[in-house]
Amino acid sequence: MMKMSIGPARPLMLALTAGLALSACVSSKPVEPPKPPPAIEKPVKPLSYLPDDTADDPRDLNLSGDQLPPEPFRRAEIDFPTDEPPGTVIIDTGDKHLYLVEDDGKAMRYGVGVGRQGFSWKGTVEIGSRQKWPRWFPPKEMIAREAARGHNIPDMMEGQIGNPLGARALYLYDGPKDTLFRIHGTFEPKSIGTNASSGCIRMANADVMDLYERVKVGTRVVVR
Repeated sequence: MMKMSIGPARPLMLALTAGLALSACVSSKPVEPPKPPPAIEKPVKPLSYLPDDTADDPRDLNLSGDQLPPEPFRRAEIDFPTDEPPGTVIIDTGDKHLYLVEDDGKAMRYGVGVGRQGFSWKGTVEIGSRQKWPRWFPPKEMIAREAARGHNIPDMMEGQIGNPLGARALYLYDGPKDTLFRIHGTFEPKSIGTNASSGCIRMANADVMDLYERVKVGTRVVVR
């Protein structure tokens, strides 16, 4: 795995408040990152959301119902001038989009759901692992909190329809350390474009499946 270190210009910054332990809990001194050049939001190639009939996993074929994100957050190739090299993933938590930088000043743009108030973070990390239909291990704090509300959730859920991590997960690492944050699918596609998560980056299942095939372990991820 390509090791990435976080330099002083872009530390991993977690703006987590009292609800800190819900999902991923990493802290460091906040530093205001430099402002990147704005994206040119001009779609040049809207992409199809037709089912993938080449899937080799039956769970992929069992995805049904409305899996589309809201219209403004659907996948498209756009003009996207940036100093980041091709292959970099840029997540703009303000406009709720993830950009995979391509050659020739373009990027593949996807809609995302991001951390709600108290669970936002910024920094530069990397993809440390990629999983199809990942297992979900809810934090002990979540299990205890939900139990107090009368909701019993399991210690582990197998990768399946309804799993909170969806059809794919990209695990974000700070060097050798798992940040506990993920880019993952969701069965709540209408939450794309909102602040709904506990710090993880949500994508429609069709989009995270598409991104999964385009990135690899070691891919640099800039969250801003």
